[in-house]
Amino acid sequence: MKRVVVTGVGAISPLGHDWATVHAALRGLRNAVQYMAAWDEIEGLNTRLGVPALPFTLPEHYNRKATRSMGRVALMGTRASEIALEDAGLLGDPLVRSGRMGISYGSSVGSPPAIADFGRMITSKNTEGINANTYIKMMSHTAAVNIGVFLGLTGRIVTTSSACAAGSQGIGYAFEAIQSGRQVAMLAGGAEELDPIDAAVFDTLFATSVRNGEPALTPRPFDANRDGLVLGEGACTLVLEELEHAKARGAHILAEVAGYGTNSDGTHVTQPQSPTMAQAMRLALESAGVPASEIGYVNAHGTATDHGDVAESKATLEVLGDHVAISSLKSYMGHTLGACGALEAWMTIEMMREGWFSPNLNLETVDPDCAPLDYVRGSGRELQTEWAMSNNFAFGGINTSLVLRRWR
Repeated sequence: MKRVVVTGVGAISPLGHDWATVHAALRGLRNAVQYMAAWDEIEGLNTRLGVPALPFTLPEHYNRKATRSMGRVALMGTRASEIALEDAGLLGDPLVRSGRMGISYGSSVGSPPAIADFGRMITSKNTEGINANTYIKMMSHTAAVNIGVFLGLTGRIVTTSSACAAGSQGIGYAFEAIQSGRQVAMLAGGAEELDPIDAAVFDTLFATSVRNGEPALTPRPFDANRDGLVLGEGACTLVLEELEHAKARGAHILAEVAGYGTNSDGTHVTQPQSPTMAQAMRLALESAGVPASEIGYVNAHGTATDHGDVAESKATLEVLGDHVAISSLKSYMGHTLGACGALEAWMTIEMMREGWFSPNLNLETVDPDCAPLDYVRGSGRELQTEWAMSNNFAFGGINTSLVLRRWR
């Protein structure tokens, strides 16, 4: 089996679009949660909290013709992918259009405003506002196909519309495509745009935080006083590449994707199951060929929901024990849904390279129902480790685990 490395990254996030900016935000120990005043007009919506991505600019070649089929989710995913190729030294390289590079990319849904356009058609009995690109913006694989068209990729496209696991499955399936020799390189990751439609979905499940007057104090993963998640947005693309190909062209290697595990609960759509979460982690360790004792840090899914935090913590304890450092980046940037698996994997790689791991914000009293783990708190943790794990768990009982190796 071939080895797979990360040779480039592009990101758009609430904390910044490059590691220096994100690192400063993490060290600052303050989240990016905002009160969304525009949501006040939506009657019945309980949460008013969201985490928008920081502003980003688009170069001139993102003209009307090039972007007419893109909603915000596709724009962010495409721009992140272009930056990732540039970072890898592959932008404009013949490899991109050769068929040996593909895409593995996901989001929960397409662009919600386009979905709303079709909804208005049903209620108004009028097709006003709907055009040839409305469906392209709405479809769940809009980010993946727009990335492919914009950049001219002709390899395989894997579309992972799997909610909170979309980004990590994007990385995982790209890893498997290269590992098996089917592709030399892949653009991998996920994107999601923030919209009150998404907030309403989780609101109806009583899963959103309603600390509307205290945005700095929520979300609170694993805390006894947590009251739900806060939605964010962003995009992240990793360039995954076969190791020998990367070395032959003198690529700058950031990390190795060493293992991937995924499975499903098979029991309930919205109630996560600890045993199958644990099995996904074991599958990732087996894929990497590394014992659990080698994992020095776990980036938790950590959504700050009641069932999710408890199930995840118990699964982590079962597989990795109580001495592995663990924290959730969602305490800083909220739940970015289809983007979270990719953003969190990238930030985990960078923290591993830095030798410092961010703490769980707002974790004051660990919920006694959560497993007794080594939750990183305070100002973070100075830690040198060769191995880290990044986990994501989605509605439908879709479980994912990535094992990442520091590149020395």
